[in-house]
Amino acid sequence: MGKVTGFLEIDRQVAKYQPASDRIRHFREFTIPMSDQEVQKQAARCMDCGIPYCHGPTGCPVHNQIPDWNDLVYNGNWDEAIRNLHSTNNFPEFTGRVCPAPCEEACTLNLEDVPVAIKTVEQAIADKAYEMGYIVPQPAVTKTGKKVAIIGSGPAGMAAAQQLARAGHEVHVYERESKPGGLLRYGIPDFKMEKNFIDRRVEQMKGEGVTFHCGVNVGVDLDVQALIDDNDAVLYCGGSETPRDAGIPGVEFIGVHDAMPYLVQQNRRVGRENIDSVGWPSEPILAGGKHVVVVGGGDTASDCVGTAFRQGAVKVTQLDIRPQPPEKEDKLAVWPFWATKMRTSSSQAEGAVREFQVATLEFVGDEDGNLMGVKCCQVDDRRKPIAGTEFVIKADLAFIAIGFRGPFTNSVLKDLGEKLSLNTDRRGSTNVVANERDYRTSVDKLWTAGDVRRGQSLVVWAIREGRQAARAIDEALMGSTVLPR
Repeated sequence: MGKVTGFLEIDRQVAKYQPASDRIRHFREFTIPMSDQEVQKQAARCMDCGIPYCHGPTGCPVHNQIPDWNDLVYNGNWDEAIRNLHSTNNFPEFTGRVCPAPCEEACTLNLEDVPVAIKTVEQAIADKAYEMGYIVPQPAVTKTGKKVAIIGSGPAGMAAAQQLARAGHEVHVYERESKPGGLLRYGIPDFKMEKNFIDRRVEQMKGEGVTFHCGVNVGVDLDVQALIDDNDAVLYCGGSETPRDAGIPGVEFIGVHDAMPYLVQQNRRVGRENIDSVGWPSEPILAGGKHVVVVGGGDTASDCVGTAFRQGAVKVTQLDIRPQPPEKEDKLAVWPFWATKMRTSSSQAEGAVREFQVATLEFVGDEDGNLMGVKCCQVDDRRKPIAGTEFVIKADLAFIAIGFRGPFTNSVLKDLGEKLSLNTDRRGSTNVVANERDYRTSVDKLWTAGDVRRGQSLVVWAIREGRQAARAIDEALMGSTVLPR
């Protein structure tokens, strides 16, 4: 695929970033796009490797046909490239920006640490397709007369809605927030993905017959059973938003917050919306002039780091209970799977102090209840505190970013009560039970997909589940389906 000898002749290149000193002054995207010619050269590096693990189950959850569209880009066939990409992925402009790219980990060239720049090429295809006017509404030629409601407009809900509308069903999407997108809009910072990309897709979907009902909190403003009775099928894509309980003493001090309310607030500010939001605290949370500590080592923690720097934090320290990983993985032991190795996000590279193999013992406050510091200690390989290693980090503001245990329980789940079976694992999750074949719940006419079913995960997994659930619903309603799985 691509140029036969391209991987031997062309060095790997990815899109560059604005300098950290410049990008922390704004909340816009800071990636510098590559020219078409540069992208085509990177696509040319895709080798005819025989078994392309990049688009298998180890590399890409939606099974993007990566070698095919690399070859199309190399040959300048951008129109066919976006059609190929869209055949597996409804929103490549999202995944091209925020996916961690397990496909590149699975690339055969990653055995030599120079994988094909798949994520860069994917984003370029989507952006070029919009530039050339290739992305337009594709309404169904015939209507089925069936009506489907979707609860939640995150990537799973949006993907399912687009697939079902194109199959000819009447689709209504119900969103608690004031605009569609779910945590794509309100959780992911604008410096990682600006929200005009969501707006463009929403307009395309409206042109395909999808109706969006925003500001409707299903289970509170609208009875779930009434929604089920009024539709031929209902798909629940509520996401995973309830933070895990950290169990750290001192969380009551002023200045200690869960991560998501902080990120949601800032995204609403950037979007020129009121920071008051259903389900989230409304008091302003700002890091300007403060010493900030972020507890957690994942993507949400990294987003808090980048947001704090842009708000003017004096210092940001990130605490990770895991040991510092090796700089380089053992390829023969882990390839083509995602490797545990030292990774530095763009936000961390902006100046964060990272502490590894450190446990957070308690938040320390003054007599007035204000946060003053975070007491920590080193831990052993079993994450047990090591005596005598305690220390305190100065902090005016602290964020807990250790993951999510399931959807909010005060709306859909509360309304349905005991009708929904919940999956409770050792970490106390409240995911809705449904299998990966038909995505049906224990409630008649109710399906579920995305993080609300599988637990917190990647955007690309949400898109996959939304597409698969759409196929299952179409097949259940019509007896057969032409939607891809």
